[in-house]
Amino acid sequence: MNYTADIAVLGGGASGLIAAITAKRLNPNLSVYIFEALDRVGKKLITTGNGRCNITNLNLDFSRFHGENSSFCEHAFNRFGYEEIRAFFYTVGVDFVNEGDKVYPASLQAASVVDALRFECDRIGVNTVLGCKIEDISLGKEYTLKSNNCTVKARALILCTGLLSGGDKVGSFGNVFRLLKNRGFKTVRVSPSLVQLKTETDYVKQLKGIKATAKATLLCGKKVVCSFTDEVLFCDYGLSGPAILQISRQSARDERGYTVSLDFYPDTEVFELTNRIKERAKLLHHRSLEEFFVGSINKRLAQVVLKYCGYKLSDSVASLNDSDYTKIAEALKSFEFKVLSNTGFLNSQVSAGGISTDEFDSKTLMSRSHKNLFAAGEILDIDGDCGGFNLSWAWASGAMAAESAVNSL
Repeated sequence: MNYTADIAVLGGGASGLIAAITAKRLNPNLSVYIFEALDRVGKKLITTGNGRCNITNLNLDFSRFHGENSSFCEHAFNRFGYEEIRAFFYTVGVDFVNEGDKVYPASLQAASVVDALRFECDRIGVNTVLGCKIEDISLGKEYTLKSNNCTVKARALILCTGLLSGGDKVGSFGNVFRLLKNRGFKTVRVSPSLVQLKTETDYVKQLKGIKATAKATLLCGKKVVCSFTDEVLFCDYGLSGPAILQISRQSARDERGYTVSLDFYPDTEVFELTNRIKERAKLLHHRSLEEFFVGSINKRLAQVVLKYCGYKLSDSVASLNDSDYTKIAEALKSFEFKVLSNTGFLNSQVSAGGISTDEFDSKTLMSRSHKNLFAAGEILDIDGDCGGFNLSWAWASGAMAAESAVNSL
């Protein structure tokens, strides 16, 4: 099958869908096509926010974005920030609800966001071609794309294919990234981000399934790399949960020795916690250490922390002294795990790295070396924290690339 398009959007994910809709709305006379490798659009989008779709964030602060030049995203958000994102989704029937700064569709269903975008594509005449995995791109005054089952000629091309996170099942093949890399585009090494961490398992296996709120700190030696306070989930392989995902990025970027330190009392100083443990010991001196923290923190977590400190659970609370109180307090504020690796691209929410932003104009998202070639979303070397930041970048960059493509044509 052969196709001819004014604007060809590669990838039917978040950035691709909003790019196609924006372009067609701006100039209904242009032929706009989405070419999607899978059998339906938005498969990765459906999985976001545990199926609820954390669609954006009230506070799109640039400090929450990363890359070799994270300020690259500033122009896109100045043009298409939170208010513009909200206004766009209102026009396709998606209302917002907030949980703190996190913003979700009022339906709390990611599938409804995909449906609303699909319906709008159909309504305004965006053509969607499914099962079209691009295998070759010819760059020139006009773009020629070859896939497993079709050939496409396009006046303008918007790359919205993402990278590797989520794997083939959500269309994250990385094929277009590799094609551009082979064409000489400068790239930044790609690694998983917002991903679970594999650690030494002596203690995490004993805590499998337990959730606890803690301040998670990533350490390189004694140097603090980053920290975040939220829920931590203990798994048989290591650590997960929002706090761990937020600090995971850097540990996947290099092979230095990292440690995760968990502080279960982030708002309490060691001396204060020591005194609280001492008072508790006076009150509960008749208990064994196995039952010492019952009613205070998760029983199993407390028992494992005590074993981490070297105590026998059969020992009596009455056997503790001042140095023991301090030792236990310090462990509750710094329960450490050596990071071995992570659970990989298949389990990551986003990929760090990508095509270098040096290759594109931040004000238009057009290639500096190829006219009418644009890129948006995850394929570029921009990634965000948990909390709707990566989808916000997809919406903002997709919309701005589409505006620029229409204006250029």
